[in-house]
Amino acid sequence: MFEERRRPRFSKTLLSVLLVVLLIGGALYYGTNIFDRRSNPGQQIPQVQQGNDVPRPQQLASEQIVNPASVATAVARSASPGVVGISVLRVDGNTLFDRNAQEKWGVGSGVIASPNGYILTNNHVAGGKSKRLVVSLADGRNIDGVCVWAEPVLDLAVVKINQTNLPTIPLGDANTLQVGDPAIAIGNPLGLQFQRTVTSGIISALNRTIKIDTEQGSNFMEDLIQTDASINPGNSGGPLLDARGRVVGINTIKVTSAESIGFAIPINVAIPILQKFLKDGEFNEPYLGVFAYDREVIPYLDGNFKLDKGIYVSNVDEAGPARKSGIHVGCIITQVDGQDIRTMLQLRTYIYSKNPGDTVRLTHVKGNKVENVDVRLAAKEKPGLLTR
Repeated sequence: MFEERRRPRFSKTLLSVLLVVLLIGGALYYGTNIFDRRSNPGQQIPQVQQGNDVPRPQQLASEQIVNPASVATAVARSASPGVVGISVLRVDGNTLFDRNAQEKWGVGSGVIASPNGYILTNNHVAGGKSKRLVVSLADGRNIDGVCVWAEPVLDLAVVKINQTNLPTIPLGDANTLQVGDPAIAIGNPLGLQFQRTVTSGIISALNRTIKIDTEQGSNFMEDLIQTDASINPGNSGGPLLDARGRVVGINTIKVTSAESIGFAIPINVAIPILQKFLKDGEFNEPYLGVFAYDREVIPYLDGNFKLDKGIYVSNVDEAGPARKSGIHVGCIITQVDGQDIRTMLQLRTYIYSKNPGDTVRLTHVKGNKVENVDVRLAAKEKPGLLTR
């Protein structure tokens, strides 16, 4: 009887506890929901939909993180076959027929620009008079070649070998580069025993200007690409590549007094030259007859002169086409055929896309007056590039 009287009391107590718990839980839920709505009026609870369009965490990680080492590996694998060694035998004397002259080999690098043997390199590697020029291919062959064009101020040259079906490297666009982009250099530092050495880094700066000494005297190289990818003697003429394995520059020089400061010539100025060789088998260089400095160089020459836009004409060929059309020292060229001009390299690139006999319109400032003149381009005299 005692146990029968205790069961009803226990059941009532249990039901009371459950009822209290339910009431408290409901109140908390209701209160919390009201608080959220008041704190974020009009906010809708996001609906998460599962499906194939939702990336997994590992997919997000692979899209956001790029491994520089893997980029350099891929670029080296694709581009290395298109890099060559260039050995040039020069005679250290007044003439090649001087019996007391000494012969000396110089070594540099080059980029195969076409399957039929056009190779882009530096003027200081392949330009000027030489007794022999040998191109070393990635497959081990050594082929005699000839320098068919060179420009000391640009420090660019084109070499030709009589071969077909050669591996090439695609050309990129240096105008799309940004500081911090990956940069990979391939070349032959310190000689052919270290052929196709790969170094990597970043684009450190753009539009750099440096002073150089050429056969025509001291000059300035403008609009250069600066990189911290290691560039050493023998790398000259080799490619500077972007993350997609495209040539964006031709390595030219490094600062010997500091580490990790090297420079490359933007590839864009060489593209119209190569196109002419591929189309016509030669490059008849159109000649304007002016040399000008951009705003980056002016402070080196005159710290009191300020150039807001255009390029300052510092030298004019008195017998050249530009002078005959009224361009003289002190003029500021601002446009060519309606296109704004910021650097001499940009003007060269445009002129190289033309042919001798073509007419271009130069917009220039003379004093405080803006003038337009039409200039008929001449053909630049071709120097003897190779003597054997």
